[in-house]
Amino acid sequence: MQKKRLGRTGLEITRVGFGAWAVGGGGYAFGWGPQDDNESIAAIEKAADLGVNWIDTAPVYGLGRSEEVVGRALKRIPAGMRPYVFTKCSLVWPEGGGEVAHSLEPASIKRECEASLRRLGVEAIDLYQVHWPRWTNVAGTDPIEEGWGALAELKREGKVRHIGVSNFGVDDLERANRVAPVESLQPPYSLLRRKIEAEVLPYCLAHDIGVIVYSPMQAGLLSGKMTRERLAALPEDDWRKRTKEYQEPNLSANLAFVEVLRTVAARHGRTPGEAAIAWTLRHPAVTAAIVGFRRPAQVAELVTAADFQLPDSDAAEIERAIPGGDASIKAGN
Repeated sequence: MQKKRLGRTGLEITRVGFGAWAVGGGGYAFGWGPQDDNESIAAIEKAADLGVNWIDTAPVYGLGRSEEVVGRALKRIPAGMRPYVFTKCSLVWPEGGGEVAHSLEPASIKRECEASLRRLGVEAIDLYQVHWPRWTNVAGTDPIEEGWGALAELKREGKVRHIGVSNFGVDDLERANRVAPVESLQPPYSLLRRKIEAEVLPYCLAHDIGVIVYSPMQAGLLSGKMTRERLAALPEDDWRKRTKEYQEPNLSANLAFVEVLRTVAARHGRTPGEAAIAWTLRHPAVTAAIVGFRRPAQVAELVTAADFQLPDSDAAEIERAIPGGDASIKAGN
C-alpha cells in the first residue's frame, strides 16, 4: 500500500487509515448506533493484515469505548504489524457519562492524555490532536494557546510523539504555530464539503503541515450503499439522521450524484466509495484519508482506494456533477 510522509512528523503513513469513530457505537450525541466490539476488533486486525499502518480514534467516540476497543485490538496484533495510534483531546464528559463539554485547559488536557494512554494500553501516543479549537463558532473565546502549549509539554515529556490539530481554520493554525509548530491537521473533506480548498489546504502545503482528512465519503453517503430504505432503518441514535446531507432536498440530489460516481468508478472496476476517497487523495496537500470501518468486509473493499489513481478527465466529470456546483466551497460546507 502506498505511503506518504505526514508533514514534519516524518511518519510514513498509508494513504488510507482506519477511522475508529463508528466503533464507539451509540448511546451518545455523536454515536452510530449499536456496534459489536468483537466485529470492530476483527476489522482492525483485518486492516493491519492488509497493511494499514495507522488508526485514528478519540476519547469522545463512545465516551471512551472506541479507545478501549482499539487498545484490545492492539494487544492481538503482532508487534511488527502494529499500527500507529492517533487520538485527540478537548471533548470531555462527566464521570459515568453525560453531556459532552469542551475544554482546552492544560490540566484537563493532561488528565485526558493519561486516560487515553490507559485505555489504549500504550506507553506513548503517536499523534495527539486537539479535537476542536472551540465548541462554538465565536473566534478567540477559548484558550487555544494554553491548550496547545499543554500538548507541546506532553511531547517534551515523551507521553506523545507528535502533536496536531483537528477542525482548525487558518487563524487557529496561526495562533497555535506561534506557540509550537503544528505537525498535522485533520479537517473534514469530501466531494460535498470542499471549503478547505480555498485557504486551509494551501496554508498546510506552504507550512509542511500533514493533512489527514476525515469523512471522505461524507459519513457513508458517497459509499454507493446508502439508500432511502437504509437511511430510514438507521437507529435513532445514529447522528447522520440529523445532518443536512441526509435530509431533503439535499438527499435526492446527493443520491443522484452517487450514481455519477458509480458510473465513473465502474470504468475502473471500482466502487463509488473508492472513487470518493481517491478524489480527496488527489489534492497535493492531502497526506491521507481517514476511512471509517465497522466490519472486516468493509476494510477489504475500501482500503484499495489508497492505490486508485483517479484520472484527470474522470475527476473533472465528477466535479461537474457535484450538487450545487462550487457551492460546497462558497457556502462554507
